[in-house]
Amino acid sequence: MSLSRRDTFRLGGALALTGLAARQASAQNAIAAAQTVDPEATFEPGKPEVDYRPVITPNGATLPFKVVDDVKVFHLIAEEVDHVFAPGLTAQCWGYNGRVHGPTIEAVEGDIVRIYVTNRLPAATTVHWHGVIVPSGMDGVGGLNQAPIEPGETYRYEFKLVQHGTFMYHSHHDEMTQMAMGMLGMIVVHPRAPNGPLPDRDYALMMSEWSIEPGTRRPDPNEMTDFNVLTFNARAYPGTDALVAETGERVRIRLGNLSAMDHHPIHLHGYAFHVTETDGGPIPESAQHPDTTVLVPTGATRTIEFVADNPGDWAMHCHMTHHVMTQMGHDLDLLIGADGDALREAIAPALPGTMVMGTDGMGDHGKHIGMGHMAVPENSTPMVGARGPMGYITMGGMFTILKVRDAVDADTGDSWYNEQPENQARLATATELAKDGIET
Repeated sequence: MSLSRRDTFRLGGALALTGLAARQASAQNAIAAAQTVDPEATFEPGKPEVDYRPVITPNGATLPFKVVDDVKVFHLIAEEVDHVFAPGLTAQCWGYNGRVHGPTIEAVEGDIVRIYVTNRLPAATTVHWHGVIVPSGMDGVGGLNQAPIEPGETYRYEFKLVQHGTFMYHSHHDEMTQMAMGMLGMIVVHPRAPNGPLPDRDYALMMSEWSIEPGTRRPDPNEMTDFNVLTFNARAYPGTDALVAETGERVRIRLGNLSAMDHHPIHLHGYAFHVTETDGGPIPESAQHPDTTVLVPTGATRTIEFVADNPGDWAMHCHMTHHVMTQMGHDLDLLIGADGDALREAIAPALPGTMVMGTDGMGDHGKHIGMGHMAVPENSTPMVGARGPMGYITMGGMFTILKVRDAVDADTGDSWYNEQPENQARLATATELAKDGIET
């Protein structure tokens, strides 16, 4: 059977309409899947330690609320904050409620939340609830679906939480400036009816990146590529608090990324975990797989879970190597392999007392500073690390430590793991080398 030109157009149009309908149905199904409670249903406000295990925000806090007529009422205050990124490095940032990042907002799906936002900044602002399904007028994009919150004004947001998961909030007015200055935070919405066991430890970590030149006191929001302070919860190692867990506990870590330009591959030593959620919702168990590194794209969240069955002190960090350093000098000359003594002698007449660094890498930079051999500029911090139990830890920036112990107490976060001698790497003896036929 042959088709006329008119029949061909009719058939093509029908197929196009069918495809459009399928795409629309798929989009509607995706929205419905994210909405895990009936938007019309009524629920009692979820209670911490009753309906959910409260999340822990290392180096941070949870925003308090009160219940008024079955509505959870929160108050965010946008204001200037003097924030400590790491020992020796403080900057004048913009944040919420005296914090950078802002405190974590925590609730349960089905809760109605009312969030007042008071602006104590010198500039107008808004708040966008990143990843949260809300009415258009509550979405917080300045000039598009709300007027900007002018200095001195307080705005009122109110919506029902119809999904659970890990989300974020941030300014969406002049966001290049305001996010770079620190106006962001985490949102955790717990399920109304959990599908599976609750975690014993539930952590929230937000990644961000900053440009703070040594000796200055303001983040530079105009920077596009050369970020030199990389942080978990706005802290750079050794300023990051450790994550702790007892052997056998189920641990959940929620990772959010509101970095300006970079994705972050977060690697956890000592464990294989499952990625259980994105900011779009839970991942079906059949689609989960074990991994040791999770890529968190900018503007996204990922949630990982594992059982803490391997005691020790375990590094957790971004695996982009420049992201585990702090206040790097990218415009320095390459000195690897140079004759440091000859270079120092050549420089000495013009700059007496100069210490040449970098001829065999930067691993000793922080160590020499800690020993008083060299000074750093005012209001800055060494490029790498801090002293650890076995020597100097040559990582900084977006780096923290998971501390798993058979028993956790108030001092665990500041203590070091004592490994059994048979499990500790050590200097090989001449007898061992000879026995195993190893020539060095």
